[in-house]
Amino acid sequence: MSQSLSGEQQYFASQHHIVGLSGASIRALMEQRLGYSIDRAQQFLDFQQSINRDLLRHPVISANTYTAWFAKGGFNGRQAREFVVQFSVFSNLFLIAQLKKTINADTLEGMRASKEILANEIGVVFKALDARSSPVDVTGESPEADLLAAEGTVEGGTFHFRAAHFEWLLRMASALDLTFSQVGKRHHGLAATLFFCDELARLYGSEDYMTSQAASYAVENWAAAGFWEQLISGFTAYNSQAAKKLPLAFFTYHAKIEAQHAAHTQEELEELYFTRDIDEVRFIDCGREMLNGVEAFWQGLDTQRKMDGSDDVRG
Repeated sequence: MSQSLSGEQQYFASQHHIVGLSGASIRALMEQRLGYSIDRAQQFLDFQQSINRDLLRHPVISANTYTAWFAKGGFNGRQAREFVVQFSVFSNLFLIAQLKKTINADTLEGMRASKEILANEIGVVFKALDARSSPVDVTGESPEADLLAAEGTVEGGTFHFRAAHFEWLLRMASALDLTFSQVGKRHHGLAATLFFCDELARLYGSEDYMTSQAASYAVENWAAAGFWEQLISGFTAYNSQAAKKLPLAFFTYHAKIEAQHAAHTQEELEELYFTRDIDEVRFIDCGREMLNGVEAFWQGLDTQRKMDGSDDVRG
């Protein structure tokens, strides 16, 4: 994190033995904001070490068997279709969890942050805060390349049906000869997929603020840990041999935005720690519960692909 700090902030962090905090927290400490103290900062860094050891080394982050296999691109046409069906169920049902997170926010700022994600998911294009921000082509067709910036705000953004994340996934499904009626619904989900979606609604969308924050922290760190890049690698290899190329906008877009989501989530955790009482053990336990749900999703896919490994059809 030190790369994002000014020279003054780096010196302050070094002098007070709090290297590792985000720039936002260092700034708050320098300004002596209410709740921010050096002792509390050092306690947080101890807590962060526990998080790194007991939460962020979860197997779904550090050793995901399915995505490691997928990244090699050795899957066949049926396995590609089965993956897209399950991911479409997760993508669609995630809207329920995100809506619950919005409804259950305990501050207006928290509600707005959740609305940003929800609105973008359903098709509100981010209005770029920086004119240099690169738009993402959501269809693979240059006429629509200006549809989506990878960062910004939905405030003042424009809604497009075709910018809805599910519709990007539907375009990939169509390239795999799947129809709208074959994807995205709860009845299409494996038991493991539905368990994951239900855990998202229960934990990520919880009425208990600390549970929701722990689940959100876990989800964002899982999402930023590299699995999107593994999926892109696999699909790129698949496309190199497939008769019908798959549009990858759904995956390339999420790979772009997840790193910044994790950074924002880290800042939110630090602010939470300085301004509220946190049960550290419970926070980590809730995060692990959420990652257990994530792991179940991938294990379900891994079991399914091993059952279907005999099909070598590409297209």
